[in-house]
Amino acid sequence: MSMSTRSPTTDHTVEGAMDERTQSPTKEVIDPHLVTLEPKDDPQNMSSLRRWIVVLIISSGSLCVACASSISAFTEAGSAQTFHVSHEVTILGVSLYVSGLGAGPLLVGPLSEVYGRNAIYRVSYIFFFIFTFPVAFAPNIGVFLVFRLITGFCGSAFLSVAGGSVSDMFPNSTVANPMAVYTMSPFIGPVVGPLIAGFINQNVYWRWTYWVLLCWIFVEMVTLFLLVPETYVPTILKKKASRLRNTTGDAGYFAPLDKVEGSLATAIFVSCYRPFQLLLFDRMALLLDIWNSLILGILYLAFQAFPIIFEGVHHFNVQMTGLAFLGVGIGMFFAISTLPFWNRLFAREAVKFNGDPPPEVRLIMGQVGAVLAPISLFWLAFTTYPQVHWIAPVIASIPFGSGVYFIFTSSFTYLVTAYRPIAASAMAGNSALRSAFAAAFPLFAGAMYDRLGTVGATALLAGLTTIMAPLPFIFYRIGAQLRMKSRFAAH
Repeated sequence: MSMSTRSPTTDHTVEGAMDERTQSPTKEVIDPHLVTLEPKDDPQNMSSLRRWIVVLIISSGSLCVACASSISAFTEAGSAQTFHVSHEVTILGVSLYVSGLGAGPLLVGPLSEVYGRNAIYRVSYIFFFIFTFPVAFAPNIGVFLVFRLITGFCGSAFLSVAGGSVSDMFPNSTVANPMAVYTMSPFIGPVVGPLIAGFINQNVYWRWTYWVLLCWIFVEMVTLFLLVPETYVPTILKKKASRLRNTTGDAGYFAPLDKVEGSLATAIFVSCYRPFQLLLFDRMALLLDIWNSLILGILYLAFQAFPIIFEGVHHFNVQMTGLAFLGVGIGMFFAISTLPFWNRLFAREAVKFNGDPPPEVRLIMGQVGAVLAPISLFWLAFTTYPQVHWIAPVIASIPFGSGVYFIFTSSFTYLVTAYRPIAASAMAGNSALRSAFAAAFPLFAGAMYDRLGTVGATALLAGLTTIMAPLPFIFYRIGAQLRMKSRFAAH
């Protein structure tokens, strides 16, 4: 997957809704037909239990979409045998799915502003479920690959708005913990995929991988329909205005969203071209996106590299190779457990700047990740010799998992704050480039490891991350100056 965390949509309507939420009850309303947010309508006033249930459902839904991206890597041997194609062709099952994940936010993002979060959730998961059937029962490789691309696109629609629901339900003072729970799922998903698929493919027919996935998607779809309410305030107000028009017969009632100018087609067009405009004309955004893309590309390359290292060198079976990814997962969980420390650090930094710290403060976390990633990969490279115990490379992958989380969390937060006027475009551009790298890297992994060996190939990846490691340190020092010169960044 394109480990997409929250991909914010263009939130000009959100700001208007927040005005409605914070508006004093005694404030004079200029137009009596303007529908405002009442306490009973406010998603932040739902019970804490219900809000947390929604967070867990959304997080598990994101985990399912992300897990589906890597689960295909462990079905490649079986599908190659069934469809009578080479292993290289079956790798496209991962690459095309990830390509769909990257393309989705560009097109779907503006839709949530018109139709709300719930409509996107439900429609995306319905199609995700329907189009996984042709994957699970594909008669040939063509059908299998085409519908892997389509299911990736459907899944990305869910990811593109899921984080928004979390921020809808919690005020800024308490959003950190639920957002941390949600953010974990797209990161952990690609690691969970091999764990599940390894056991399935070791013991039963490879198609069972997708049959199990279908069951999971169905459960998620049912819970989304039954337990997840609409949380997008502009859409809540729009539905309320429509309800008042129907019940009172007064056609004058309207919500702020009813007055938003511009067509949906225009919004989608802008959503598609502006991210690439940012990549072409803003060097800071481009370099950060390349760094993120390299890291995600290496993570997805690992789905080809780990079988070479653990099956080829240490003679693991399929399910044991899947368990080898536990190191990366443990590293991610460790990184997430440090969030209270980072929250305290950022709070202290905010005090230094009178409550308005510059976006560059967020890069401190990225600096830690920039150091951990190359160290982990060099460590992994030089523990892949046959005479070295298999536990050594598994342990070596732990810092890489932590580095991945620190790098992405830092970069995403920085892009959203530094490019606040076009935050959705900044994140969409990042997602598109990351997905391109994640789709491409597995395709050349086998040839690279055959040519360079496990030590040389992994050390090459470590060297590339070393070259990119200075970026968060450089931008921490001169990021403010670069933002002043940028026509896209917040000054």
